[in-house]
Amino acid sequence: MKFNRPAMLVLSASTFCYVTAETLPVGLLPEISADLDVTEAQVGFLLTSYAVVAALSTIPLTALTMRVPRHILIAVTVAVFAVSQGAAAIAPNFPVLTLSRLVCALAHGVFWSVIGPIIVRLASPGQAGRATAQVFIGNSLAIVLGVPLGTALGQALGWRAAVAVFAVGGAICVALLLAVLPELQPLPRDLEAGTGAQLRDAVRILRNGPVARLCVITTVLVVGHFAAYTYIAPLVRRDAGLDGAGLSALLLGYGAVGLLANFLVGRFVDRRPGTLVIGLMVTVTVSVALLAPVLGLVPTVVAALLWGGAFTAIPVFLAAAVLRVAPRARDAASAVYVVAFQIGIGGGAFVGEQFVSAGHLGVLPLLAAGMALLATIVVVLSPAVFPARISKEDHDRVEAAALH
Repeated sequence: MKFNRPAMLVLSASTFCYVTAETLPVGLLPEISADLDVTEAQVGFLLTSYAVVAALSTIPLTALTMRVPRHILIAVTVAVFAVSQGAAAIAPNFPVLTLSRLVCALAHGVFWSVIGPIIVRLASPGQAGRATAQVFIGNSLAIVLGVPLGTALGQALGWRAAVAVFAVGGAICVALLLAVLPELQPLPRDLEAGTGAQLRDAVRILRNGPVARLCVITTVLVVGHFAAYTYIAPLVRRDAGLDGAGLSALLLGYGAVGLLANFLVGRFVDRRPGTLVIGLMVTVTVSVALLAPVLGLVPTVVAALLWGGAFTAIPVFLAAAVLRVAPRARDAASAVYVVAFQIGIGGGAFVGEQFVSAGHLGVLPLLAAGMALLATIVVVLSPAVFPARISKEDHDRVEAAALH
C-alpha cells in the first residue's frame, strides 16, 4: 500500500485530541479545583483514575474488538472520546466529571492499541518508524498547542469551554476518519482466533523478552515523568513565580521544543534508535533533576524546555520498538505496551499526589530524574529492543515475519 498522507494527517489530529484532553487538567488544576470545590491534589486524581481504567480495560477490549474492521474501530474510539468530552464539559460536580473521563478511558486503550498497526499498514515498506513519527507529531502538537492554548482558553472562558472545544474537535476527526481511511479488515490470523485466544496471546506476549523489557522501560520512565509533570503548574509557580499567562507560555515552549525534537529525530527512528533514545533519556534525567532546587526564573525555564524537548520525542521510539520486536503479534504487543504506559501515567500521578499532599512537592523532580536514569540503564542493557543500528535487511525480515 502506498503512503496515505491524508489518513496519516487525520490520525495525527486524533492523537492530538486524545493527548490534549487526557493531560488538560494539568494546566487547569486551579480552575477545576476552584469551580468544583475540590483540592488540586484531587484534580490530579483525574489522571490517575483515567490511567487505571485504561490499563485495566485495554487488553480485554482489544481482544473483544479484534474482528472489527480497523478503520471502523478507530473511528468508534474517537467517537466515544467526543461524547465523553461533551459530557465532561457540562459535568455539574467532580464525580460526574470523573465518570465522563472514565468512559473516555475505556476507548483510550483500544485507540492506542490499534493505531500503531494501522500506521504500519498505511506506511510505505521500511518506513513504519518514520510514519509513526509523523503521526505522533499530533502528540507533540498537543503539548505545543493543545495544553497551553487549552489552558489559556480555560483561564479566559472557564475550563468547561476548553473541554468543549476538544469535544467538537473529536467529532470532526470522526467524520474525517470515515472519509479518508481505506478499508482495513482484520488480518486472517486475527479472524481465525477467538476472543479467548487473543486474551491468551496478549498475556503470553509478555514472555517475549524484548516486549517485557520495553514495558519495564516504559513504565519506569513514565511513572517518574508524570509524578512531576502532573504538578508542573505548582512546581514552576514555586520555582519561577509563573502562573496564568506565564504558565501558558512555558507550556507552549515546553511543547514547541518537543515538536522540534520530534521532527529532528523522526527520520532516524528506523535507523539508529538505540543511540538516540539513550541521549534523550539522559537529557530528561539531567534537565528534570535541575528543577529540584529553587533556581529562579531563567534556569527553571531552560530546564523545563529541555525536559519537554527530550521526553516528547521518546514515545515515538517506544511505539516503533513495540511494532519491531513483535511483528507477528502487533496488536497484542501494542495492547500490553499501552497498559504499561497507562500504568506509568496512573502510577506517576498517584505518586505525585501522595508527595504533594504530604507537602513534598520539591521531591518530585528528583524522583523523575531517578526513574529516568533507571530506564536509561535498562535501555543500555537491552540492545535487542533498541539496537544501535538497523539495516534495510533487518527491516525486511521484520516485515516478512509480520506477513506470515
